[in-house]
Amino acid sequence: MSGSFDLKKSDKTYTYADYLNWPDDERLELINGVPYLLAPSPSRQHQEVVMALSATLYQALRNHPCRVYTAPLDVRLANNQDEQEAHIINVVQPDIVVVCDPAKLDDRGVKGAPDLIIEVTSPSTATNDYIHKRKLYEQHGVKEYWIVHPIDHIVMVYLLHDQGQYEGPGFYSKEDEVPVRIIPGVSIKLEEIFSEKTDQ
Repeated sequence: MSGSFDLKKSDKTYTYADYLNWPDDERLELINGVPYLLAPSPSRQHQEVVMALSATLYQALRNHPCRVYTAPLDVRLANNQDEQEAHIINVVQPDIVVVCDPAKLDDRGVKGAPDLIIEVTSPSTATNDYIHKRKLYEQHGVKEYWIVHPIDHIVMVYLLHDQGQYEGPGFYSKEDEVPVRIIPGVSIKLEEIFSEKTDQ
């Protein structure tokens, strides 16, 4: 489908059924029934960091049941187990997801909370990453949520507490090694992610 989607044309609550009929030439996410336009062309630094992180995780998980995926990949987050697919009001495309339960994977992407979500933030997505998505991921039980700053070389890590709320964030800089808490024994050296070539 082609054309332009007018985000301001209605105050209605949109669903996954609406989402599937939106224009193919515009990347959108759906958070609590509200559509948000994604950046059409992420920066080169953004892409470098996404590639480095996903490659590192892919290598670490080669002999592990968990799987890593990069955007664009739809993650559908139902508000309850009985919610019909067409009525889902949360559909996001995180930069990187790690899924350890194969039952959550299908031909359309991921249905249910990934174990780890990584968002590489930018000025145009910061509000969503810090506020809307953090609340959404916490509400739906994403165990680990990273916000990565490709320019400032900072990683913020939120971990889901037993009470269903995020603790943190923990802050990590380029000199640090970040443990992937959902996968014991796996960690990422940020100096390898924020390499010199991402700064050029």
